[in-house]
Amino acid sequence: MPEFIKTYVRWVERFNRIVGRFAMYLIFAMLGVLLYSSATKMMEFPALWTLEMAQFLMVSYFLLGGAYSMQLGSHVRMDLLYGALSPRKQAGLDVITILFLIFYLGFLLYGGLSSTSYAIQYNETSYSAWSPPMAPIKAIMCFGIFLMLLQAIATFFKDLAAARGESLS
Repeated sequence: MPEFIKTYVRWVERFNRIVGRFAMYLIFAMLGVLLYSSATKMMEFPALWTLEMAQFLMVSYFLLGGAYSMQLGSHVRMDLLYGALSPRKQAGLDVITILFLIFYLGFLLYGGLSSTSYAIQYNETSYSAWSPPMAPIKAIMCFGIFLMLLQAIATFFKDLAAARGESLS
């Protein structure tokens, strides 16, 4: 594989590792918000913002950690025949299936950018009593999808190298 592809894979995986490690700690922030929510409800002074903030934190956790999860191979796979194949044939099959993922993520990112643009242009807010602006969470959503797309391309190159009997390390 050319050196620029190796550099691309190295940089994308390093960046996704940093973002993924940060995203892992968002679960604790979400737990803190939910604990605060429970405490205020027990004192009969419930906060309006806690449920929606916990949902936003969960979305951030899920989307920002997706690329790191893909990098680690932690995504769920449906294994009917895949496990019986040799590692080289598995990589060849992964090359084909990752192209579908890249195509899907491209459309998802396009829709996310369109939705984020709408949220910014019209100052979209949530339909709740708290009514927070939607643009920040939609921007985080787009960033997470973009990172996943970059990681999918890096994984494509790694699988292509493995299918050819090479290594990108």
